[in-house]
Amino acid sequence: MTAPVDRYLKAARRESTQRRYRQALEHFEGAWGGLLPASADSVARYLAEHAEQLASATLRTHLAALAQWHLRHGFVDPTKGARVRDVLRGIRAEHPQPVKRAPALQLQALEACIAGLHGQATSADATKRLRGCRDQALILLGFWRAFRSDDLCQLQVEHIKVQTGASLEIFLASGKTDRDHQGRAVVVPALKRLCPVAAYETWLAASGLQQGPVFRAIDRWGHVSTQGLNANSMSRLLRMAFARNGLDGEGYSGHSLRRGFATWADHNEWGAKALMDYVGWQDVQSAMRYIDTTAPFGEWRR
Repeated sequence: MTAPVDRYLKAARRESTQRRYRQALEHFEGAWGGLLPASADSVARYLAEHAEQLASATLRTHLAALAQWHLRHGFVDPTKGARVRDVLRGIRAEHPQPVKRAPALQLQALEACIAGLHGQATSADATKRLRGCRDQALILLGFWRAFRSDDLCQLQVEHIKVQTGASLEIFLASGKTDRDHQGRAVVVPALKRLCPVAAYETWLAASGLQQGPVFRAIDRWGHVSTQGLNANSMSRLLRMAFARNGLDGEGYSGHSLRRGFATWADHNEWGAKALMDYVGWQDVQSAMRYIDTTAPFGEWRR
């Protein structure tokens, strides 16, 4: 296959998904000793033998990886067999697991973290100043636009138009649910406080970036990387931003920003449709999974 074809085939697949698929195949072949191409019976045994070690969601990802490998190499997909599907249903019935959710970043915690980062962003130490500016912009953009970690890492300077004091107009080239890579344009409004627009402008001025990835690693000497951040580093970066300010960020992940905004919007009486349209959710169930809400028991609550 020619290099240009390989290039575009690679671009058609999200790197984060392909990374998880590679890990799943390595687990199937290396850790378990499975053979490819696989039979439906071997896949069913693989599921059964890992039913107590791996979450059902993880097993579904492993099935998707196996399905993709077989289809790509011209083999019959063994994961579609009735035996495999029945085993997976049985695992979910025998080993029910609550969905693990990252805690929502509440507004008070956001304010405390940004206050600390603002102090760092004005530091005489160049490295501390750059990290403070970057983290302010990353956290405020992630929160107020409810971006996923992947979205933040894929932002490009040339795809963002700044309207000082008004908004950021951002073109997202791709997203988790954008399977056809059509991209979409979103707007981030300027706010009276905790403003993502001002934070973004401050980061651009401090870093001198004119094109390429918006958010990048910064080494101990204050050198800004030419490469964008990896989505897997987002949770660690968020926790470190809290820790540098003497705050407890344990448990936060990239999803905490998205869940935090959804919870804030719900508390501020955004309707379900307005929230779905703003964030880009396709159904109410998706939106509700991200909201920490309190049932209105009023005076009956202790």
